Amino acid sequence: MNKYIAYCGLDCEKCDARIATINNDDVLREKVAKEWSDLNKVTITKEMINCTGCIIEGAKTPFCDSICEIRKCAKDKKVDTCGSCSELMQCSKVKMIIGNNEEALNNLKKERN
Repeated sequence: MNKYIAYCGLDCEKCDARIATINNDDVLREKVAKEWSDLNKVTITKEMINCTGCIIEGAKTPFCDSICEIRKCAKDKKVDTCGSCSELMQCSKVKMIIGNNEEALNNLKKERN
């Protein structure tokens, strides 16, 4: 299992929030906060951009820590990733990611093996 693949299949190593955290890069944090604020139509501050990765112990963004329904479900089911769940292809929660991101789906399929 690749510990940088999130429950939903996204690659945390490629996430700007994680990169900003690992490099303590406030310029990148500000960029991510603005992009995510615009995308989600909510206020996200640079102070909220701290994350070591979805599955890895450590800091999480507020969304990933307590709002993400995919992460909550996977933790409740005690699966390594959604790729370990028998409901993967029918799941309405993870569909919002894997329906638009072929890389995430492929990451989850790799996790099944």
